[in-house]
Amino acid sequence: MRINKFLASCGIASRRKVEDLIKQGKVKVNGTVVFDLSTSINESDEVLVNNKKVQLNDNKIYIVLNKPKNVLTSVSDDRGRKTVIDIIPKKFGRIFPVGRLDYNTEGLLILTNDGDFSNLIMHPKKEINKTYEITTFDLINEDIKNKLENGVDIGDFVTSKAKVSNIQQKQKPYKFNISIHEGKNRQVRRMCAAVGIHVQGLKRLSIGKLTLDGLNVGEYKLLTQEEILNKIGVKNENSN
Repeated sequence: MRINKFLASCGIASRRKVEDLIKQGKVKVNGTVVFDLSTSINESDEVLVNNKKVQLNDNKIYIVLNKPKNVLTSVSDDRGRKTVIDIIPKKFGRIFPVGRLDYNTEGLLILTNDGDFSNLIMHPKKEINKTYEITTFDLINEDIKNKLENGVDIGDFVTSKAKVSNIQQKQKPYKFNISIHEGKNRQVRRMCAAVGIHVQGLKRLSIGKLTLDGLNVGEYKLLTQEEILNKIGVKNENSN
């Protein structure tokens, strides 16, 4: 098994982040730092990440969390801030978030120890819709709605078409939903800024048809891989 696939299967992180760890020289095999992503691993090899031994975990975990605001989507923080891992009981072992939500964004987040699963649903070609609820004190007129839906220049990227729905403007703060399939850094906030909307609050409501389903802020639930994939509309081509 290739080193990047092995580490992802151990629940260290997603395949992409695992490759970054290897390139940074944080992975050792039998006492030697490896940089080659094609390095092969067998059962007799000792693998260390940041000088800690790792091994395969056959017990795959899939968690849906209603992430609170002011919590990092990370496995750790060198500044001592609270992370999403701090919310989940340690009995589930080593897990990591699939994708990310900003520090001050709340809502639906998936965590797992299955690197292949993370790689599967994070692949850009899947184009999975993610719906967010935006709270603002700015009115959403038809021109702003059309701009958001037809693609917005956010500086280094022009977004694909989006869907704006559930506009509520009878009383402040106003709210509306936006659905996108891309995942650029702070994309929703940057889209809103580009059309003059100041975001007061941002919450991810769903990924595909996977929703928070009654989870209060800070609560989580366990699902199976099949349940999640069915709800977000992704087929696991590697399943038997």
